[in-house]
Amino acid sequence: MKTLEEAGISLTMSVGEVAQRGIEMELRNALEPWHVLGEEPGGGGTVRYVDSTVERLQVKVEGLNDARHVIACNGMRVPLRATGVPGEYVAGVRYRAWAAANSLHPTIGVHAPLTFDIHDEWSGRSLGGCTYHVAHPGGLSYDRMPVNANEAEARRRSRFSPIGHTAGHAPLPRPVDNPEHPLTLDLRRA
Repeated sequence: MKTLEEAGISLTMSVGEVAQRGIEMELRNALEPWHVLGEEPGGGGTVRYVDSTVERLQVKVEGLNDARHVIACNGMRVPLRATGVPGEYVAGVRYRAWAAANSLHPTIGVHAPLTFDIHDEWSGRSLGGCTYHVAHPGGLSYDRMPVNANEAEARRRSRFSPIGHTAGHAPLPRPVDNPEHPLTLDLRRA
């Protein structure tokens, strides 16, 4: 029996890719459960809000030398795990995408935009990277739904930029301890 990937079916959408000096990094949307909050009185009845403010990305890196390179997101070390394919690593990044009045952690700020760096430990600099915006980077608010799949894809692609990494000398990205999910960088803990 074939897996979904072998059959050409993906449950997540590619956000974008970047390649620098033989290292390829791909970002994909990942599944993140939305927690149902407690019941509150609302207009004419009781409402249950859903906390949709937290999102997750999957980071896949190929061609990485783990003795020299580190992937960072907003200055924090992404906890990469080898997939079994030489030079290929994956991890997750959980972040606060937007602020809402009703959410689980109302005091945690928004982490967007996310800046990903391919950090070279030997030189102490970023070799390159990318930037991901949760919404349109120019603040554009669309007043209608996309008319077709091409327009929806164009809107998604406008939120990814293959430039915008941390320039100049950068300190070694700090690790964030996440004992519940050791393969996920949870920026809410940073």
